[in-house]
Amino acid sequence: MKDKTLSRVLKILFKRKFVLLLAIISSILQVVATLLIPIVVADGIDYLIGFQDVNFNKLQQVIIYVGILGLVQAVFGYLMQYLMAYVTNDTVKKLRDALFVKLDNLPISYIDSHQEGDILLRLIGDADQLGDGLLQALTNLISGIITIVLTLTFMLIVSYQVGLIVICLTPLSLLTAYFIAKMSYKTFRIQAQIKGKLSGHYNEMFNMLKIVKTYNYEKQALEKEKEINQDLYQVGVKAQFLSALVNPATRIINNLVYASVGIYGAFRAIASLITTGDLTVFLSYAQSYTKPFNDISQVMTELQNSLASARRIFEVIDEKEFSYEVKERLENITGQVEFRDVAFSYVSDKPLIKNFNLLVKPNSKIAVVGPTGAGKTTIINLLMRFYDVNKGKILIDGKNIYELDPKNLRENIGMVLQDTWTFKGSIYENIGYALPNASKEEIITAATEAYADSFIRRLKNGYDTILDNNCNLSEGQRQLLCIARVMLKKPPILILDEATSNIDTRTEVLVQRAFNKLMEGRTSFVIAHRLKTIIDADMIIVLNKGEIVEMGNHQDLLKKGGFYKEIYEAQFLQIEA
Repeated sequence: MKDKTLSRVLKILFKRKFVLLLAIISSILQVVATLLIPIVVADGIDYLIGFQDVNFNKLQQVIIYVGILGLVQAVFGYLMQYLMAYVTNDTVKKLRDALFVKLDNLPISYIDSHQEGDILLRLIGDADQLGDGLLQALTNLISGIITIVLTLTFMLIVSYQVGLIVICLTPLSLLTAYFIAKMSYKTFRIQAQIKGKLSGHYNEMFNMLKIVKTYNYEKQALEKEKEINQDLYQVGVKAQFLSALVNPATRIINNLVYASVGIYGAFRAIASLITTGDLTVFLSYAQSYTKPFNDISQVMTELQNSLASARRIFEVIDEKEFSYEVKERLENITGQVEFRDVAFSYVSDKPLIKNFNLLVKPNSKIAVVGPTGAGKTTIINLLMRFYDVNKGKILIDGKNIYELDPKNLRENIGMVLQDTWTFKGSIYENIGYALPNASKEEIITAATEAYADSFIRRLKNGYDTILDNNCNLSEGQRQLLCIARVMLKKPPILILDEATSNIDTRTEVLVQRAFNKLMEGRTSFVIAHRLKTIIDADMIIVLNKGEIVEMGNHQDLLKKGGFYKEIYEAQFLQIEA
């Protein structure tokens, strides 16, 4: 997986081949300028012939050349850094965009089965880690490799004997860095997984802080955090220990290279085979040659960490997407819905919906009731195609929803959930979320029909009020805004999943009237626990353990004296007593 991850990252990088080529050319020019400086300086040293015997004219030329080479080195060094930053940021941007699109196309089952914090860490933290590691790796690897190659070339030109000494000792440094980096990769991969687990725990605790405090769960939450954090600490210490080994291990070998070159050059100088300036060139090149090995070995551990993060990103990108084959579209539908021999289970060995058959006529109001876990919300999830059936078909106007574009399917269905959802933006934007091209007049009309207009106008900025943590709206008021969205959309099929549960009794009466108006001429599914809200339904479906146990209107079901009557009496008769 490591090699595959690296090759995939490189494949994305190479989409910017031209920019990479410019960066490499800039790095080559920078390194050439760097390597020419010791040669020029060596000539300058040789112009210092002896006491009061200095060739100042030549020395002046040396100073000018060194200044020009230093300027070239600085300009192309900056250009290389800039181009590398551009490539890495572009790569991270592409990966983050691809990951976001992928999450948008993954089935709801994937989101439900993974911690939100872990997903967010992959989208933000892992992407940032990859970007930081890539920037360091590209900059140090490319400049380092170019420095090593060119320095060795210059060494062989100046003295092939020195070059051979360096070539013989180089593999020791490479092998040492390779084996330590290989061990550290596994550790960094485990570290990234534990980070995702810890992020998921933090996310859960912050989102459920009221629940945590209500049940005095702080101690248990802290103990779990300490346990995960301890695991992260242990694997982090191991990862840093392994990564810290690389630099000193390679530095010992590189110092050996430097010492060997120095000793050999010193003997050559003593024998008058080379000048003092030549000796400084050898030592300078030995240092220039060994330094990149230290830099590369240090950045290799950061690269392993980045590859571990990239691996987590690719794990999501490689997930099987929500697939569909578009053959037909819903146009001017009447709203007839049919469930035909439907079977479904969230877990393969625990069937939930079994042999479910239901024909809903157009423009009818269908109520779905039953105990918790009976499968009420699951029926809606299947109709919205948040989950796919294991067996059977779901038809709208005779068309199989599995042959429709899911977007087209959901365009024709409006849904109001028990849990409210608003985002940071104006009330105009929040209501208009359902219909982006809606005019302000249409939005105000929808809010009025949802009985939200009066409280909106009492706000300081009215419809321009920004909804955020500082906006003190009740859950009921936020629910009215969610209802207004559906009022604006006016879909042919309507789903209300306990939509009035967070609204006070007086407002519920008003909203129920609005819903009754909205449901006129539309097929409506109402999931309800409070039976008083569905007494006027055309048909009430009573579910228990994933099967329809009773069907009929309110009066007929009461006369049957079955399961529905038991639920009804539990809610009303016992309360009255």
